[in-house]
Amino acid sequence: MCCNRLISRRSFLTALGLGTAAALLAGCAGPASSSSAPASSQPDAGAQPFLAPEDFPGVDGSTACIPLIAQIIADTTGTDLTEAQSAVNVSTTAYAWENLGVYDSYPIRLLIVYEAPDYVKEEIAQAGTQLEQKAIGRDALVFIVNEDNPVQSLTLDQLRDIYAGRITNWKEVGGSDLPIVAFQRGEDSGSQTLFRSLLIGDGDLMEAPTELAPTSMGGLVDSIASYNNSANAIGFSVYYYIDQMYSQPGLRLLAVENVTPSNDTIASQEYPLCNDFYAVIRASESSSSPARQVYDWLSTEDGIRCIQSAGYVPAV
Repeated sequence: MCCNRLISRRSFLTALGLGTAAALLAGCAGPASSSSAPASSQPDAGAQPFLAPEDFPGVDGSTACIPLIAQIIADTTGTDLTEAQSAVNVSTTAYAWENLGVYDSYPIRLLIVYEAPDYVKEEIAQAGTQLEQKAIGRDALVFIVNEDNPVQSLTLDQLRDIYAGRITNWKEVGGSDLPIVAFQRGEDSGSQTLFRSLLIGDGDLMEAPTELAPTSMGGLVDSIASYNNSANAIGFSVYYYIDQMYSQPGLRLLAVENVTPSNDTIASQEYPLCNDFYAVIRASESSSSPARQVYDWLSTEDGIRCIQSAGYVPAV
């Protein structure tokens, strides 16, 4: 069954004509998504470009990493940041890992990405591809509710019980007498992977109906904002996406264990659901390859400053 899934995905991507390096600066493959965060139109003033724009490696990654990928392109090539933003497309977390780790024919050489789902890790292991990865930034799993919901904070155990179906009404956690409508994401999404690894682990998890498992992070935010125009929905995302890239009026972030997610509480890891995201290359990349050069640069002072310039918390 695993092989059938790989063949069908690869055929689908090929049929779309994606997975080429024909984009202005970066190659990508898979169902693409793009976005941008508020930023200046220029690369970081302290950055020293070391690649020509046409030499920047094919890159893929997670939706929440799009602004960082654009900043990396701008800082390493001297490209106008607005132009770099328009050139970035990603195939999302699971497909990005597959593109680099399973499919040799795709021109992806670098990932800026969140953790891979377990089934993709198994696919990469079966393919025998040796990857090299390092944490470059820190984000967090955050929970979103309607601003009219009186509940301000939940404990980790309360969140687990909600998503296991053991707590079903907001009045059980100090809220109004309303049923809890708990949104999830699809199993191939990066935020669902983080949700399972950071919160659920081996615990119970109720199956979400299709209408409560939107395919995109933006779709989840929209669904929570519009669900029956009431305050009984809850869902999750990663902090950077909901704080900087995509939000809806009428929503707010919950504190967890009485700690509100913010850049400061994520940097200190006081917030209890922090997670790293990664730069990834194939271990076979030579020391002179553009992918290896960018990968190594991300650990330098300029690279760390690039991560900060894009609004992320460096993993240092």
